[in-house]
Amino acid sequence: MTQAQPDAQGFLRLWPTMLLQRRLPGHEQANPLLAALISKLESDHENLTTDYRSGNFLTRDHPAVAWLRECVNKTAVDYLRHQGLDYDVRWTVQGWANVNRFGDYHDLHNHPHSYLSGTYYVAVPGDPEDLPGRDDRRPGAISFYDPRPQANMNAIRGDAQIEAEHTVMPQPGMLLMWPAFLHHFVHPNLARTSRVSISFNLVLKWSDSYLPAQR
Repeated sequence: MTQAQPDAQGFLRLWPTMLLQRRLPGHEQANPLLAALISKLESDHENLTTDYRSGNFLTRDHPAVAWLRECVNKTAVDYLRHQGLDYDVRWTVQGWANVNRFGDYHDLHNHPHSYLSGTYYVAVPGDPEDLPGRDDRRPGAISFYDPRPQANMNAIRGDAQIEAEHTVMPQPGMLLMWPAFLHHFVHPNLARTSRVSISFNLVLKWSDSYLPAQR
């Protein structure tokens, strides 16, 4: 098996977890079209968000969907190249829409049977309600957690190797992509406007050429 080598000073960064975060050019034009489409779909199917396996949003014949599908595929190529994968990798993309109203959230989870996962933000809620209670709430955010069990047991401030949680406050037009094994939690929406997003999985078209060489 090919082994990574330390740098000139002897440092070797092991077991990286790569999160890609970018805002897509053209989102200002695409997002109103996507929002209108998702609103229409939800009016026809009230369980649109929870019945995410019933169809593939990203295969719809719609100009804004085609734009997003192309952006997701290009982002996946950028992600793989950044990881040093310079050979041919093929996949299918499966996507679904999410509409989160006041109080809605997504439990801690990951995405089995996929290689990469991600979310694109169509609409982000405004200011949250001024509610009594804890002051450490992060309404509308998404948090990602260190996939190594107990790696943070000796965490100290500022050590990026063992920071237990990474939180992102989404913006309209933002696309996030991460390894599908990574656990994440979508914090409750505490605003009176909806959070609208499109989540997706990249499922590999398997090839034995993906297997690491064993020596």
